[in-house]
Amino acid sequence: MRETILQTRRLSKSYGSFKALDNVDMTVYKGDIYGLIGRNGAGKTTIMKIVTGLAEKSGGEFELFSKRGEELGDEKRRIGCLIENPAFFGGLTARQNLNYYAIQKGITDKRQIDRALELVNLTDVGNKKFRKFSLGMKQRLGIAFALMDNPDFIILDEPINGLDPIGIRELRDTFQRLNAEEEITFLISSHILSELYMTANRFLIIDKGRVLKELTKEELDLACMRCLAVQAGDVKQAAVILEQKGISNYKVIDGQELRVYDDSMKPERLNRLLVERGVDVSAVFEAGISLEDYFTSLVNGKLE
Repeated sequence: MRETILQTRRLSKSYGSFKALDNVDMTVYKGDIYGLIGRNGAGKTTIMKIVTGLAEKSGGEFELFSKRGEELGDEKRRIGCLIENPAFFGGLTARQNLNYYAIQKGITDKRQIDRALELVNLTDVGNKKFRKFSLGMKQRLGIAFALMDNPDFIILDEPINGLDPIGIRELRDTFQRLNAEEEITFLISSHILSELYMTANRFLIIDKGRVLKELTKEELDLACMRCLAVQAGDVKQAAVILEQKGISNYKVIDGQELRVYDDSMKPERLNRLLVERGVDVSAVFEAGISLEDYFTSLVNGKLE
């Protein structure tokens, strides 16, 4: 059974009559790169602030490393976070900036600074001042800041916001390398699903403080993959017929719809095959949408 790093149950946050979070349930497992997806103002940052102690919850509960509330002690030191960017000094180098914050954090072993810079590939910038860094380098220095405590779990709020494609790829490589080689679990937020698709293995889609969907990358791929969707009176019977015809690349969705992933199958042929075998078919249509369309459809209530 997978170790749970973070779990929330009916987590809620209100500001007066405004509900920033409304009964949020989510689970982050050890080894995840967990993508928290939602529009600006959806509640992503609020979740992160509550988990890291920067805000108080109004209701519900959360566990970190299987501990909660007053039980949380040293576990908090196992978390690195970058929610509100630290104010790096433009006239200082990467190492000088981290040394300043190491003093604030009480870190006396300067090897932790060197290690953090090495992990984000910033050891070769030498005497280059922060003000001359590219946006991608600035973001990587922020991640180095989060790494200085040697955390097991890193929480990052919109780290790829504003980056160009090269910067996004560099950060993606950094996340995946730290995840694979250092066994660091990530919770990363973004307002664009496609930006995190190549990085994360699990996703939570949230809007107006409420969870719309929690799913794995495999489930997301199935939801978006081009296919023929069949709505029929007896989906199980339809599946048996497909198996008898040697068609095994299909999936039953919620017991009400059959999706066939076979590029050679045409709608009219599939419809005729099922009807001739006694299946009451109400619809056969092409399905599968882009990541952006899937996200938009969820937000607009067109998908369950």
